[in-house]
Amino acid sequence: MADSETPTRRKVSGSAAERVVRDLLTRADVAINGTRPWDIVVHNKAFYARVVRDGAVGLGESYMDGWWDAAHLDQFFFRVLRAGIDSVGMKGLFARLLAFKSRVANMQSRRRAKKVARQHYDLSVDLYESFLDPYNQYTCGYFNGTDDLNVAQEKKLDLICRKLRLSSSDRVLDIGCGWGGFARFAATRYGAHVTGITISDEQYRYARQHCAGLPVEIHKEDYREVSGRYDKVLVCGMIEHVGYKNFRHLMEVVRRVIADTGLFLIHTIGSDVSTRHGNPWSEKYIFPNSMLPSIRQLGAAIEGLFTMEDWHNFSASYDPTLMAWFRNFDRNWSAIEQKYGSRFYRMWKYYLLSFAGAFRARSLQLWQVVLATRGIPGGYEPVR
Repeated sequence: MADSETPTRRKVSGSAAERVVRDLLTRADVAINGTRPWDIVVHNKAFYARVVRDGAVGLGESYMDGWWDAAHLDQFFFRVLRAGIDSVGMKGLFARLLAFKSRVANMQSRRRAKKVARQHYDLSVDLYESFLDPYNQYTCGYFNGTDDLNVAQEKKLDLICRKLRLSSSDRVLDIGCGWGGFARFAATRYGAHVTGITISDEQYRYARQHCAGLPVEIHKEDYREVSGRYDKVLVCGMIEHVGYKNFRHLMEVVRRVIADTGLFLIHTIGSDVSTRHGNPWSEKYIFPNSMLPSIRQLGAAIEGLFTMEDWHNFSASYDPTLMAWFRNFDRNWSAIEQKYGSRFYRMWKYYLLSFAGAFRARSLQLWQVVLATRGIPGGYEPVR
């Protein structure tokens, strides 16, 4: 966006805006035009007014437009988020409209839920193959005794299977099955029969091919349409798209289709506070109509339907997951650059590295929650 095109909804003088931004960044030990890896270099003076006016969206969009840089974005965001300045003066018009809409409307209704599939998950699979592991796991790996992404993702998949006490006699429902990685792993390693569902056209097409010849069924359907009977249920990296108004309904759907002796595992990014919507920038560009659940929101949705047997936080593993994704993406970018363009590259870099910084700062959490339809006699032995 050229300077002459800069919106002027709320005018702030350039010098005043610069003082505001400099003061905020000083609290996080971030210098402007400094030389440390986490310092930022400003290329366009209009950056300051844009950030003050548009908040988090302005910060992200101005980066996408090349108005500022940081040698290591992950380190920049770690300091900003650890200092807690992300919530100071970072609202902006888009954020206020988002807060209003999330209160008055169901942003994750059947119709609206499809937006994230169209905008994000239906991107060509060559993008995701450029940075994911062979099982195309687009959720946190389990970096327990390894620093290799591929190994960490297999450890995560095996951890889920062991927590679900998976066996060859089990019928498993994978809600939000992605590109079929878990289904393939559970079928080949544990002999389980897996039914995966997704609302993404691209994921549906790929997962069917990826799991051909295995005891796996892939369906294109919303979780609200699920029927049948299952011994185990998995929701991995999907509840972030369900919304606070629908958490309880998802739990009721699972309770309806799961066996009386069944186990249900939720793998999700979590928030330390209850919210109604996601980060305004990622809401606009990465995950529309999405939000992170809190412990209170999940607890209320679960109450009276399941017994919570285990709650495992391994948030520290998401930082190396995201850093490995970015390194792969950056290394393989030339193969897909012509299809996506330079602004997309900056957007995706900002997305991956800002999330890495957020997990490093412990602003975001990663939970695996094991639920039983009835409390397990003698107790559930936690698996790590």
